[in-house]
Amino acid sequence: MTQKNLSTTLLKYDDTLRRYLSSKHNRFGLCASAVTICLKACVASGTLEFGRGVHVDSIKLNFNSDCFQQGLLPNRVTLVSLMHAAARLGVLQEGRAIHGYAVRKGIGLCDDVFETTLLDMYHKCGGVGLAASVFAKMDARKTTNVGSWNTLIAAYLQNGLALEAFKLFRQMICRNVLPDLVTLANAVLCCGELNYLRRGMSIHGYVVTMGVELDLVASTALVDLYCKIDVTKARKMFERLGNKDAVVYNVMMTGYLENELPVEAVNVYREMVKLNVYPNVALFLNLISAVSKLRDIRLVRSIHGYVLRHMHISHVEIANQIIHTYAKYGYVVDARVVFNRMRTRDLVSWTSMITGYIYHGHIDEAINVFRLLQKENLNIDSVTLIGLIQALSQLGCLRYIFEQMTELCLTSWNAMIGAYAMHGNYTKVLDLFDHMKFAKVTPDEVTFTSILTACSHSGLVEEGLQIFGIMMKEYAIVPSEVHYSCIVDLLSRAGRLKEAYNLVKSMPTTHSSAALSALLSACRFYGDTEIGEAIGKQILKLEPHSSGAHALISNIRAQGGRWDEVAQIRVMTKSTEVRSIPGYSACLD
Repeated sequence: MTQKNLSTTLLKYDDTLRRYLSSKHNRFGLCASAVTICLKACVASGTLEFGRGVHVDSIKLNFNSDCFQQGLLPNRVTLVSLMHAAARLGVLQEGRAIHGYAVRKGIGLCDDVFETTLLDMYHKCGGVGLAASVFAKMDARKTTNVGSWNTLIAAYLQNGLALEAFKLFRQMICRNVLPDLVTLANAVLCCGELNYLRRGMSIHGYVVTMGVELDLVASTALVDLYCKIDVTKARKMFERLGNKDAVVYNVMMTGYLENELPVEAVNVYREMVKLNVYPNVALFLNLISAVSKLRDIRLVRSIHGYVLRHMHISHVEIANQIIHTYAKYGYVVDARVVFNRMRTRDLVSWTSMITGYIYHGHIDEAINVFRLLQKENLNIDSVTLIGLIQALSQLGCLRYIFEQMTELCLTSWNAMIGAYAMHGNYTKVLDLFDHMKFAKVTPDEVTFTSILTACSHSGLVEEGLQIFGIMMKEYAIVPSEVHYSCIVDLLSRAGRLKEAYNLVKSMPTTHSSAALSALLSACRFYGDTEIGEAIGKQILKLEPHSSGAHALISNIRAQGGRWDEVAQIRVMTKSTEVRSIPGYSACLD
């Protein structure tokens, strides 16, 4: 547009605005159409303030009344627009109201486009069940609209229902509905989530056979799948991609991290930076995680500075990861600096800071941070509380922290009792149990598991049996396999093998190999080959390939002088797939 034409256009808009002001001043000629024309002129000429004034006038003159008051009824196009708006806002109730109006007025019935929009709205508003209900009505008409299938598959996937999504994909194929790129990408994602690796490769084979050219979304899904099969193949596929975005780089980095290859993960990030691909939050998190595994504090500081320059340190998850990394290496001062600079802190922030202080011996600082945490309006979950209390219990300041807590919920009591039970301090366990009852906090299955474990480790048979009885009679708790295992272990350690064996036989299920193994070990210790033989047969039924079970039974028969049977067991263990489970330490990183 030339300068002359532009000036003419602006003059035309100015003329429209002047005419509007004249009509308003003379109180003549103002109507809904005049307001609409003036508002369009404001948009075109960029006069925002004037437009706001016109909007205020329209409200004063009641031109803002809804279409129902003006006798105008919404049609199919109106409802589709409303459903798109509801989907963007995530307002399920309003979306259901729109659907209800459509049903009452008979709008959009048997219309695949309308119903697909309805499916999409329910999916984006979190109403997966309602989306499935709409789809069921469409499916009854044998719909071949691939968009409808894709929408529901995506809804299932995004709500953690990968199995349902994959079943729907199979149903779609059985109905001879031709999948498109979106379908194939979602199907591959399903296979990755469910570890259906062969099926995922079959889908890839179908893509190659049909000569389908994959888009970036489908290619990213394939890279993710092959990261779970062979990270080298995933890398080759990754390198063949043309224009890569932050998502596919993140998938490749995650694949390397899951395969314990942090150096390669960092190299992928460096490659991305060279290509000027702007990183997202997930990429920063993966980068910090990779650097954390490399144990290179100089690189950690370098990444911290890089994050600061990119203005992402305000993100809570990124700050938490940096705090954890610094604290892990003992640089708690640096971790505290990041912690103090955070505008918003969540439970992970506080936990990372406290545990960092605890594991590096700064107990006073840990307690100070714990006091600050108590002043925050955060609900401490059971995992956090148990982790903190167990860590503190190893350093002798457990009771102090417990007494400082203002509100003691069931989780707090369970964590405290569990920590003392772990250390075999039965006196403290019972003392806490009494205080718990006095505080009118009702114990649950976890409480009694900790108490029975403490009794078993302390060899307190009568006390353990008494607690077991209280659990059933006073609190009406049905014993689980864990509770039965504790009592069987308790009786077995005390040499009361017949009682333990009778309890095993009276258990609702005899699938607890832990209880049976404890009893079998006790039979060997006390020389009871008869019960040991019976228990051994039960264990072999449950774990036919367990090397530990075969070794125990072999020892029982050796004690009875049945050397031929011992030799047979040894031959059998060599000829069958008997495997030995390697030991591990929970303390190792």
